[in-house]
Amino acid sequence: MTDGATRRIELMNRLKQENRPLSGAELAKEFGVSRQVIVQDIALLRATNRNILSTNKGYVLYDPEHGQNLCRRIFAVNHTDAQMQEELYLMVDCGGYVCDVIVEHEIYGQLSADLILKNRWDVDEFIRKMGETADLPLKVLTGNSHLHTVEADSEKILDEIETRLAEKGFLKNK
Repeated sequence: MTDGATRRIELMNRLKQENRPLSGAELAKEFGVSRQVIVQDIALLRATNRNILSTNKGYVLYDPEHGQNLCRRIFAVNHTDAQMQEELYLMVDCGGYVCDVIVEHEIYGQLSADLILKNRWDVDEFIRKMGETADLPLKVLTGNSHLHTVEADSEKILDEIETRLAEKGFLKNK
């Protein structure tokens, strides 16, 4: 095996050991390579059908069996930037796991980004990082309209999230 092949095996093992996202910079330091080498390694691993998600917090290995017993629903929502934290808090406070954000773009089709927000701390980190960059959230491409895939332990939790989103005026009419 080449150094790169060995590193990718070790990289997969490292991702399997962690239950938190690992940043490219953190992995680069650990493996003694540049962040760009890690980005390339991740791309090569993804090409071999590895379930590696890239989040705003770093790379995480997604276990498809993790969600087998969870209920899942996609919510169509619309809100301002100022309401983003409130919307995400609402979902995690009810017991939801915000998997992603999706926009249906007229030209590009469906665009999505993994979020992996489980609690208020995750939401706060996401909002903090949004504030540190000049980049805009995906929802600006579609006039603030977007979708969130949310997982929860029961349909009752998802029903509660839907009710609260509607009460706050975040839920788009179907």
